Formats: sequence, structure tokens, C-alpha cells
Amino acid sequence: MTIKRDEIQKIVSEYDPENITIGVLGSHSAEEVGASAKAFGFSTAVICQKGREELYAKYNRHLFDHVILLDKFSDIIREDIQRDLLDLNTIFVPNRSFSVYVGYENIEEKFFIPMYGNRFLLRAEERNAPRNQYWLLERAGIKIPKKFDRPEDIDRLVIVKVQQKKKPLERAFFYASSPEDYYRKSEELINKDVIDKEGLKKARIEEYVLGQKFNANFQGWALKDPFGDFDFLGFDDRKQTNLHGVLSLPARDQLMLDVPIKNEEIGHYGLTMRESQKPLVYEAAERFRSICEEEYPPGMIGLFALQGAVAYDQDDPEQKRLTFYIFDVSPRIPGSPCVGPTSPEMRRLTLKHRDMLRRFNIDRVEAPMDLPMLEIKYAAKVERLGETVT
Repeated sequence: MTIKRDEIQKIVSEYDPENITIGVLGSHSAEEVGASAKAFGFSTAVICQKGREELYAKYNRHLFDHVILLDKFSDIIREDIQRDLLDLNTIFVPNRSFSVYVGYENIEEKFFIPMYGNRFLLRAEERNAPRNQYWLLERAGIKIPKKFDRPEDIDRLVIVKVQQKKKPLERAFFYASSPEDYYRKSEELINKDVIDKEGLKKARIEEYVLGQKFNANFQGWALKDPFGDFDFLGFDDRKQTNLHGVLSLPARDQLMLDVPIKNEEIGHYGLTMRESQKPLVYEAAERFRSICEEEYPPGMIGLFALQGAVAYDQDDPEQKRLTFYIFDVSPRIPGSPCVGPTSPEMRRLTLKHRDMLRRFNIDRVEAPMDLPMLEIKYAAKVERLGETVT
């Protein structure tokens, strides 16, 4: 049975609002969550998997009041672990690792910890799920790259999005410009044990957008009064291993390599966009927020990202009009720690929410995760926590 929101709201209504604990899975962006939660005066809990706990339990122990060590991440749904989290008045913040390692069925049917955000939107990130991110983007009228249903239809440069065989979090994207190119490259990756045939069947083939990549990061507010609908936090792009290692070589040396390209995200860097084009990004966020409220009520709560590229509109024959093509959505913490120190938008958000920050003796917002903490802090103060969780 799917967990109902009113069940979670009843649980959170029994919490002590003066003693809220922020919980997170020890992976992906747990450091960001811990640092912001502590800055806003919350107690913190990190759930770690044995063998992967050192970063949190040793090197960053100052960020977490409670470290819960499990044999495997999915053990978080055990009754005794959930009871411990409930006793701590835990509000859980989901990240990508939480979705992958705990699993959507467990999250939607067995995990009774109040979650900041929309637990039912997490599944929409999967490309093969019904009512997924692409379905939402199309319903919202947002530009996305052309999709090819069959390799035989490839008539331009495409990117094939396929998961790595042995790493469920990572992708082994490859590029092709013809059906023959697709079959040759996919066979090479299968023979090198990077991908398998089952993963290839589920792969998405889409037009490669020739434009500058921008990952646009946002905070969607649950409490529109007093915060508004959403805030734009800034842009980042990703560094990948081994893709960027290959790209750092001269072209003649790249041609000498015989290694599969892996799009494993290893880092982030901040960037800015020309001011005249920013309305494209705000409009996309507005459309996305609106369709999420309609299809997945209560909608997109918390941090999210629209990952795309600005390029000339393929529907504009004279190629004079730029558009923001979106090719991926992160309906949870995007995990972009560089946005805080590199984004001029963060300074503007301090000005926007200055009165609210002063209410809690906070000087400024410094990192994206500060905004969810600000909303939880306010909601606890005014007894509206139930509106922020699912």
C-alpha cells in the first residue's frame, strides 16, 4: 500500500518542533545537508553503509550528531531504524543515492519518516518509468531534444544514455551519427563489459544539442506564503571521468585512444549566463513547477535542477532564436556544492529573504541547502511542518 500524505502529516504533527533532526543518507550530498542543517541550529543524523562511512563518521563527524551505521543502505526501512529516526523527530532530505539504493517501492510504501520534498516525484527521474521526467517536460511545453525510438532512425548526431553495467549510479553515454555507428559503438562497450544488452534496451537515444550546457538550480517552496513559488539559485556544469581527461588531449592524441568514454560525474564548476537569456530559464522552471503540482501534488518541493543547454532553436529555420533545451531533471538535491560560492544569485537571495533570515539570527544564505533549512525552520516555528513533507 502506498503511503498517504496525511499519514506522514499526522506523524510530523506529533514531533517536538523545537527539537527537529535533519536526516540524510551518507552519500551524494550529505555534507551539504549536514553543514546547512547545523548552520540553522538543527540536530543532524546521517545513515551510513558499512565501508562507506569514513567521510561522515570520521572526517566530517562535526556535521552529524547521530551516525547510524547499516550493513546496506536499504536497511533504513527496518522497523527499529525507523523507530530511532522517529524518536529523533527526523525530517529526511532525499538525495540521488537514497533513490537508487533504497528503491522506489521501499520509499513509497515502507519508509514512514516525514520527507522534505515529494517522495512520489523521485521515481519520475527514471527514464523508463511511466509519467517520467520527459513526460512532464513535454506536458509542460518545455523544449527537449528530439527522441529516436529506434537506432535505425538516427539521422544526425545523437547521445545514447545508457547505465553502466556495474555501477547503477553512473552512465556510459556514447555518441553516434548513424545506425551503423550506433551498433558498432554499442557492441564495443558490451564487449568491454561497460554496458550490457539489457541496459541498452532501456537506453534513451536523443539528438545531441550543440550548445553550452547549463544546469539550472532552483528551490521550490512548499510555503508560497511567505516565500513565493520558487527561487533560482544559479548555474553549474559537471566534470566527468574519463570524458574530460580525453577532452584535455589534442585531437590527434584523442584519435589514438581506444578506451570507452564514461560520463561519471566527478566534480562541478559554476558558471553564469548572459542576463538577456535568463528569462528562458525562469520560464522553464515556472512551467515545470506548474505541471508537477498538477500531476504530482503537492508538486516540486525543495531543491531541484533542470539540466540542459542553450542553443539555437531547431524549429527556427533562420537560426536566430536561442532556446533552453532541457535533457535531464533532478527532482531532489542536485548535489552541486559549487553553486553557493560561485553564484551571484545567492547574494540576491540573501537580500530577498533578509527579513526572514533576521528572524532566526542568520546573516545570509551561503549554500543551496540553506534554503530548505530556512523553510523547515520557519515551518516548525509557525506549526506548518505538515505542508512541507510527504
